[in-house]
Amino acid sequence: MKLYSRGQVVFFSILSVLIVVMFAVGLGVLRMPLKAGVQARTGDGSAGTTAEAEAESLALQLRQSPYTNPLLTKTAELQGFTEDERENISVYEQLNEAVVNITTETVAINWFLEPVPQEGGSGSGSIIDTRGYVLTNNHVIENAYKVFVNLADGSQLEGSLIGTDPENDLAVLKFDPPRGTELRTVPFGDSENLKVGQKVMAIGNPFALERTLTVGIVSGLGRPIQTSRQNIIRDMIQTDASINPGNSGGPLLDSQGRMIGINTMIYSPSGGSVGIGFAVPVNTAKRVVAELIAYGKVRRGRIDATVVQLFPDLVTYAKLPVSSGLLISRTKKNGYAEQAGIRQGSEPVRYRSSVIYLGGDIITSVDGMKTDTLADLYSALEDNKPGERVAVELIRGGKTIKLELILADREESAN
Repeated sequence: MKLYSRGQVVFFSILSVLIVVMFAVGLGVLRMPLKAGVQARTGDGSAGTTAEAEAESLALQLRQSPYTNPLLTKTAELQGFTEDERENISVYEQLNEAVVNITTETVAINWFLEPVPQEGGSGSGSIIDTRGYVLTNNHVIENAYKVFVNLADGSQLEGSLIGTDPENDLAVLKFDPPRGTELRTVPFGDSENLKVGQKVMAIGNPFALERTLTVGIVSGLGRPIQTSRQNIIRDMIQTDASINPGNSGGPLLDSQGRMIGINTMIYSPSGGSVGIGFAVPVNTAKRVVAELIAYGKVRRGRIDATVVQLFPDLVTYAKLPVSSGLLISRTKKNGYAEQAGIRQGSEPVRYRSSVIYLGGDIITSVDGMKTDTLADLYSALEDNKPGERVAVELIRGGKTIKLELILADREESAN
C-alpha cells in the first residue's frame, strides 16, 4: 500500500473538488450569478455594467427588435382613416405579435389523494427580449406547475419561470424561440412624465380570444393599490382602457407604441370592466426586471427589528402618545437598527399568542414616507437595497427624533 503525506492528501482533495465544480459549471448544473461590482457581459459579448447599473440601464442589456415609430409607417396605406384610427391601426399591426398569451397548468389532489394536473389561469405577456424573455404579472403564473407561451402564429411553447417580484406583481418567463424565428419585442417607454388625459392602448387576450386592442386615456396617476396585507403597489396608473380577464400582464402603450405600464387589475363590483383599470408603471418594471433575470428575485433592504403595527387596544393599554405607527418590540443584537440608536421595548406583555415588548420607539416615517401600517413600511423600502442608508422618524417619550440607519438584507434577516 502506498502512503501519502498530509500535504499530498490535502492537495489532491482540493484538486478533486475543483475538477468536480468546473465539470458541473460546464454542464450548466451550477449557475454563476452576477455579483454587484463585477463586470457582466451583454448578450453580444460587449462589456456591460455592474449589476446595480444593469437595473438602471435595462434597455442596454436586452436584445430588442428594431423600433420604428408606428406613426411614420404605412401612411399611404391608411389614407382613408382618421389620424386617430391610423395611430390605433399602426400600433396594433406593429406590436400585436410581440404580445403573447400565457396559460398555466396547476396540480390538484383527487379523491385518492393523488396529484393530478389541471388547467390553471391565463393572461398576457410582452416579449421584451428576442431570446424569449417575457414580462407578465406574478398573479398570472402564481402556483403554476407548468407555463405555456402561445405565440401569434398559433404555436404553443413551454416556458420556464425566471423570477418573480410579488410586491410589484411582476414576473419574467423565458421560452426558446423556434429556430429561424425573429421575435418582435415591445419597446420600453417612460412612465415618469405621463399626463392625465393622455391616450393609451392595451393589447391582450381577454377571455382567451385572439389578440385585441382597447383604447382609452390615463385616468389617474400615483394611485396606491393594496394587493395583500403587507403589499401596496404605489404610483399605479389608472386607465379607462378596458382590462378584462386575460389582459393581465399585457402592455399598456402610449400613442407611439411604447410600453408605459403593465396591465394588472380592474376595480369591478360586477366582475366586468367598468372603466377603472390599473397598470404597474414601466419604470418600476425597468428597475426590477434586470435583477429578476440575473438573480430570480429582487434584493430589498429592511430594518432589522421586530415591529408591531399599533392597534386601538395596544394604544389604550400602553397609553401611547400616538394612535398609528410601528412599535419597535425588539431589535437585533448588534444589528444596524441598534447601532443607529433605535430603542427596543423592555416590558413584555402577552397579546393572544404573541409577546409584545412595550416601551420601545414608535416609527412614524421611513425614507420620507409615512408608515402607519406594515404595508406602508414594505412599500417605503420597496426600492431600497441592503446596505443603503434611510432616514427614519420616530416617537420617543412623546418627542420626535430623526436618525439614519443602514438597511439589512430582508431575506437574510428573515432566516
